[in-house]
Amino acid sequence: MTLHREGKQTILIVSAAVFVIVLLMLLFVHHWTWLHYVFVAALVIFAFMIAAFFRIPRRIFTQSPNELISPADGTIVAIEQVYEKSYLKSECIMVSVFMNGTDVHVNRYPCDATVEYVKVRRGNYFVASYPKSSDLNERTEVGLALPSGRRILLRQVAGLMARRIVCYAREGDQVKQNQEMGFIKFGSRVDLFLPLDAHILVSLQDKVKNGISPIAEIGNEE
Repeated sequence: MTLHREGKQTILIVSAAVFVIVLLMLLFVHHWTWLHYVFVAALVIFAFMIAAFFRIPRRIFTQSPNELISPADGTIVAIEQVYEKSYLKSECIMVSVFMNGTDVHVNRYPCDATVEYVKVRRGNYFVASYPKSSDLNERTEVGLALPSGRRILLRQVAGLMARRIVCYAREGDQVKQNQEMGFIKFGSRVDLFLPLDAHILVSLQDKVKNGISPIAEIGNEE
Protein backbone atom coordinates (compact mmCIF):
# COMPACT_ATOMS: atom_id res chain seq x y z
CA MET A 1 0.00 0.00 0.00
CA THR A 2 1.21 3.50 -0.85
CA LEU A 3 -0.05 7.04 -0.21
CA HIS A 4 -1.49 9.17 -2.99
CA ARG A 5 0.46 12.26 -3.97
CA GLU A 6 -2.65 14.42 -3.47
CA GLY A 7 -2.45 13.71 0.26
CA LYS A 8 1.19 14.49 0.94
CA GLN A 9 0.66 18.14 1.89
CA THR A 10 -2.42 17.39 3.99
CA ILE A 11 -0.67 14.54 5.82
CA LEU A 12 2.39 16.73 6.47
CA ILE A 13 0.29 19.60 7.86
CA VAL A 14 -1.78 17.32 10.12
CA SER A 15 1.28 15.44 11.36
CA ALA A 16 3.12 18.69 12.09
CA ALA A 17 0.12 20.09 13.97
CA VAL A 18 -0.19 16.94 16.10
CA PHE A 19 3.54 17.01 16.84
CA VAL A 20 3.43 20.67 17.93
CA ILE A 21 0.38 20.13 20.16
CA VAL A 22 1.94 17.11 21.88
CA LEU A 23 5.26 18.94 22.30
CA LEU A 24 3.53 21.94 23.90
CA MET A 25 1.68 19.61 26.23
CA LEU A 26 4.93 17.94 27.26
CA LEU A 27 6.49 21.34 27.96
CA PHE A 28 3.65 23.01 29.82
CA VAL A 29 1.47 20.27 31.32
CA HIS A 30 3.33 19.07 34.41
CA HIS A 31 0.66 16.82 35.89
CA TRP A 32 -0.92 14.55 33.30
CA THR A 33 -4.28 12.91 33.94
CA TRP A 34 -5.96 10.16 31.97
CA LEU A 35 -7.77 12.86 29.98
CA HIS A 36 -4.45 14.15 28.63
CA TYR A 37 -3.44 10.65 27.50
CA VAL A 38 -6.82 10.10 25.85
CA PHE A 39 -6.52 13.44 24.04
CA VAL A 40 -3.05 12.59 22.72
CA ALA A 41 -4.23 9.16 21.63
CA ALA A 42 -7.17 10.76 19.79
CA LEU A 43 -4.80 13.12 17.99
CA VAL A 44 -2.57 10.26 16.87
CA ILE A 45 -5.55 8.20 15.70
CA PHE A 46 -6.86 11.22 13.77
CA ALA A 47 -3.49 11.62 12.02
CA PHE A 48 -3.49 7.94 11.04
CA MET A 49 -7.07 8.24 9.75
CA ILE A 50 -6.08 11.15 7.53
CA ALA A 51 -3.14 9.16 6.17
CA ALA A 52 -5.37 6.13 5.58
CA PHE A 53 -7.80 8.24 3.58
CA PHE A 54 -5.11 8.83 0.94
CA ARG A 55 -4.06 5.18 0.71
CA ILE A 56 -3.65 3.33 -2.57
CA PRO A 57 -3.98 -0.40 -1.83
CA ARG A 58 -2.22 -2.96 -4.00
CA ARG A 59 -4.72 -4.54 -6.39
CA ILE A 60 -4.82 -6.86 -9.34
CA PHE A 61 -6.96 -4.87 -11.78
CA THR A 62 -9.67 -6.40 -13.93
CA GLN A 63 -8.74 -6.10 -17.60
CA SER A 64 -11.82 -6.55 -19.80
CA PRO A 65 -12.39 -4.72 -23.12
CA ASN A 66 -16.05 -5.75 -23.06
CA GLU A 67 -16.84 -4.41 -19.59
CA LEU A 68 -16.82 -1.04 -17.85
CA ILE A 69 -14.93 -1.36 -14.57
CA SER A 70 -15.94 0.67 -11.54
CA PRO A 71 -14.19 4.06 -11.47
CA ALA A 72 -14.51 4.30 -7.68
CA ASP A 73 -14.74 2.39 -4.43
CA GLY A 74 -18.06 2.63 -2.65
CA THR A 75 -21.75 1.71 -2.71
CA ILE A 76 -24.13 1.77 -5.65
CA VAL A 77 -26.76 4.35 -4.63
CA ALA A 78 -28.56 4.97 -7.92
CA ILE A 79 -29.41 3.13 -11.14
CA GLU A 80 -31.92 5.16 -13.09
CA GLN A 81 -32.83 6.55 -16.49
CA VAL A 82 -32.03 10.26 -16.88
CA TYR A 83 -31.44 12.80 -19.61
CA GLU A 84 -27.77 13.85 -19.85
CA LYS A 85 -27.68 17.32 -21.38
CA SER A 86 -23.99 18.24 -21.38
CA TYR A 87 -22.13 15.71 -23.54
CA LEU A 88 -24.29 12.76 -24.56
CA LYS A 89 -27.41 14.92 -24.99
CA SER A 90 -29.69 11.89 -24.79
CA GLU A 91 -31.54 9.59 -22.44
CA CYS A 92 -29.07 7.42 -20.49
CA ILE A 93 -28.73 5.04 -17.60
CA MET A 94 -27.02 6.70 -14.65
CA VAL A 95 -25.11 4.46 -12.23
CA SER A 96 -23.85 6.26 -9.11
CA VAL A 97 -21.12 5.13 -6.72
CA PHE A 98 -21.11 6.84 -3.32
CA MET A 99 -17.76 6.99 -1.49
CA ASN A 100 -17.81 7.44 2.28
CA GLY A 101 -14.86 8.59 4.36
CA THR A 102 -13.36 5.12 4.73
CA ASP A 103 -13.38 4.22 1.02
CA VAL A 104 -10.37 4.57 -1.28
CA HIS A 105 -10.92 7.87 -3.10
CA VAL A 106 -8.84 7.33 -6.24
CA ASN A 107 -10.95 7.51 -9.41
CA ARG A 108 -10.02 5.44 -12.49
CA TYR A 109 -11.12 5.22 -16.10
CA PRO A 110 -13.58 2.36 -16.61
CA CYS A 111 -12.31 1.52 -20.12
CA ASP A 112 -9.88 2.41 -22.88
CA ALA A 113 -11.08 5.64 -24.47
CA THR A 114 -10.36 9.05 -25.95
CA VAL A 115 -11.20 12.03 -23.73
CA GLU A 116 -13.47 14.25 -25.83
CA TYR A 117 -14.96 16.54 -23.20
CA VAL A 118 -13.89 17.97 -19.82
CA LYS A 119 -15.98 20.50 -17.91
CA VAL A 120 -15.75 21.86 -14.36
CA ARG A 121 -19.06 23.06 -12.94
CA ARG A 122 -19.33 25.11 -9.76
CA GLY A 123 -22.07 24.29 -7.31
CA ASN A 124 -23.13 23.43 -3.79
CA TYR A 125 -21.84 20.88 -1.30
CA PHE A 126 -24.85 18.82 -0.30
CA VAL A 127 -24.33 15.29 1.05
CA ALA A 128 -23.10 13.30 -1.96
CA SER A 129 -25.62 10.49 -1.43
CA TYR A 130 -28.49 13.00 -1.87
CA PRO A 131 -30.15 12.22 -5.25
CA LYS A 132 -30.00 15.81 -6.55
CA SER A 133 -26.33 16.27 -5.64
CA SER A 134 -25.34 15.03 -9.11
CA ASP A 135 -26.88 18.16 -10.65
CA LEU A 136 -26.51 20.69 -7.83
CA ASN A 137 -23.07 20.02 -6.33
CA GLU A 138 -19.60 21.05 -7.46
CA ARG A 139 -18.63 18.55 -10.14
CA THR A 140 -16.29 17.67 -12.98
CA GLU A 141 -17.57 15.97 -16.14
CA VAL A 142 -15.43 13.82 -18.43
CA GLY A 143 -16.80 12.61 -21.76
CA LEU A 144 -15.22 9.46 -23.21
CA ALA A 145 -15.33 8.00 -26.74
CA LEU A 146 -14.74 4.25 -26.64
CA PRO A 147 -12.93 2.28 -29.38
CA SER A 148 -16.31 0.67 -30.22
CA GLY A 149 -17.74 4.06 -31.15
CA ARG A 150 -19.94 4.33 -28.05
CA ARG A 151 -19.74 7.30 -25.71
CA ILE A 152 -20.12 7.59 -21.94
CA LEU A 153 -19.83 10.36 -19.39
CA LEU A 154 -18.17 10.24 -15.97
CA ARG A 155 -19.07 12.84 -13.37
CA GLN A 156 -17.03 13.43 -10.20
CA VAL A 157 -19.32 15.00 -7.61
CA ALA A 158 -18.14 16.80 -4.48
CA GLY A 159 -19.87 16.04 -1.18
CA LEU A 160 -20.56 17.75 2.13
CA MET A 161 -16.92 17.45 3.26
CA ALA A 162 -15.26 17.17 -0.16
CA ARG A 163 -14.07 20.64 -1.10
CA ARG A 164 -11.64 19.69 -3.82
CA ILE A 165 -12.04 17.56 -6.90
CA VAL A 166 -8.83 16.61 -8.70
CA CYS A 167 -9.22 15.58 -12.34
CA TYR A 168 -6.26 14.71 -14.56
CA ALA A 169 -8.32 14.36 -17.78
CA ARG A 170 -7.53 16.64 -20.71
CA GLU A 171 -9.36 16.73 -24.00
CA GLY A 172 -7.56 14.61 -26.57
CA ASP A 173 -5.98 12.24 -24.02
CA GLN A 174 -5.80 8.57 -24.97
CA VAL A 175 -6.50 6.73 -21.71
CA LYS A 176 -6.40 3.11 -20.61
CA GLN A 177 -8.78 1.06 -18.51
CA ASN A 178 -7.98 1.50 -14.77
CA GLN A 179 -5.62 4.43 -15.40
CA GLU A 180 -5.98 7.15 -12.75
CA MET A 181 -8.51 9.81 -13.70
CA GLY A 182 -8.47 11.82 -10.49
CA PHE A 183 -9.11 12.03 -6.77
CA ILE A 184 -11.85 13.54 -4.58
CA LYS A 185 -11.04 14.51 -1.02
CA PHE A 186 -13.21 13.47 1.94
CA GLY A 187 -16.44 11.86 0.80
CA SER A 188 -18.09 12.14 -2.60
CA ARG A 189 -19.61 10.19 -5.50
CA VAL A 190 -18.93 9.27 -9.12
CA ASP A 191 -21.75 8.98 -11.67
CA LEU A 192 -21.53 7.01 -14.91
CA PHE A 193 -23.90 7.90 -17.75
CA LEU A 194 -24.28 4.93 -20.09
CA PRO A 195 -26.28 4.13 -23.26
CA LEU A 196 -29.79 2.84 -22.65
CA ASP A 197 -28.89 -0.57 -24.07
CA ALA A 198 -26.05 -1.06 -21.58
CA HIS A 199 -26.28 -4.30 -19.62
CA ILE A 200 -25.92 -3.27 -15.97
CA LEU A 201 -23.99 -5.78 -13.85
CA VAL A 202 -24.61 -4.25 -10.40
CA SER A 203 -27.61 -3.67 -8.13
CA LEU A 204 -28.50 -1.00 -5.60
CA GLN A 205 -26.42 -1.17 -2.38
CA ASP A 206 -23.74 -3.36 -4.01
CA LYS A 207 -20.22 -2.66 -2.81
CA VAL A 208 -17.75 -2.02 -5.63
CA LYS A 209 -14.02 -1.39 -5.91
CA ASN A 210 -12.21 0.78 -8.42
CA GLY A 211 -10.27 -1.18 -11.00
CA ILE A 212 -11.88 -4.48 -9.96
CA SER A 213 -15.69 -4.54 -10.04
CA PRO A 214 -17.46 -4.68 -13.44
CA ILE A 215 -20.26 -2.12 -13.67
CA ALA A 216 -21.77 -2.75 -17.12
CA GLU A 217 -21.35 -4.15 -20.60
CA ILE A 218 -22.03 -2.06 -23.70
CA GLY A 219 -21.92 -3.30 -27.27
CA ASN A 220 -20.68 -1.66 -30.46
CA GLU A 221 -22.39 1.37 -31.94
CA GLU A 222 -25.16 0.39 -34.32
